[in-house]
Amino acid sequence: MAFETLVYETRGPIAAITLNRPDRLNTIVPPMPDEFEVAIDAATRDAAVKVIVLRGAGRTFCAGYDFGGGFEHWDDYITTDGRWDAGKDFAFATAPQIAPTQKFMSMWRCPKPVIAQVHGWCVGGGSDTALCADLVIASDDACIGTPYSRMWGAYLSGMWLYRLGLAKAKEYALTGKPLSGREAADVQLINQAVPFAELEDTVLAQAEQLASIPASQLAAMKLMVNQAYENMGLASTQTLGPILDGLMRNTPDALSFIDKAEREGVRAAVTARDGPFGDYTQAPSAQRPDPANEVAVAVPWRRD
Repeated sequence: MAFETLVYETRGPIAAITLNRPDRLNTIVPPMPDEFEVAIDAATRDAAVKVIVLRGAGRTFCAGYDFGGGFEHWDDYITTDGRWDAGKDFAFATAPQIAPTQKFMSMWRCPKPVIAQVHGWCVGGGSDTALCADLVIASDDACIGTPYSRMWGAYLSGMWLYRLGLAKAKEYALTGKPLSGREAADVQLINQAVPFAELEDTVLAQAEQLASIPASQLAAMKLMVNQAYENMGLASTQTLGPILDGLMRNTPDALSFIDKAEREGVRAAVTARDGPFGDYTQAPSAQRPDPANEVAVAVPWRRD
């Protein structure tokens, strides 16, 4: 399959979806959500596939939504005559047919287990996406966070809430502070953290192990767990989150933030936002992902 923003490939019982905008840190723009849903659909329909791996090419898993020009990529859905239209944004954010969050949630609804392989930056909408996977395995030095907690956004998939207990959910929701891959594993936001050199082999080994289980058994167990979380109100959370996200992108403070990004560049805007916390791009280099850690577009399959 040929895509603009990702690569889809299969090897035996494993399918791999690789976000492929490495020059833009795999930030989310159209048609990535649509292409992602198509790839998940292909893996779901392929009887030979039992497990799906989600990864990002280059030095980052996904740095969230590309907002260098506001949300101009989706202007047709959220603006009228060049101005934000709250009604259109509400409809866009909640319609399963077009809402980006629901496109990425196709991996949650897929009966086959999905493993997210996280390295580098996994922030904003990138973290909302990765945490929709069934298992998340990260490099120790990955940076996982929601800087939009401080400005210009709100939880989209809500998975931060469902993966953490109340104390930690409140802490990260209110501060927006990031976690390294190791820290994320320690608080059980994700399943496992390993040195980057071991990441791909660890993920593929886990995928192969799952692939040894009957597909019907995997589907039954995934459905059982998913249904429990659906009963906790996951769908309601995912309705409220994107609506609040639209509102938070259009407060006076948020408009000033995006105006600064347009006038002075995104770096200037995020420097002002994160400077008081000394994290994300404002953190010392030792506390940021190693830029030398890159993932190739092609999957290094363990068995050739």
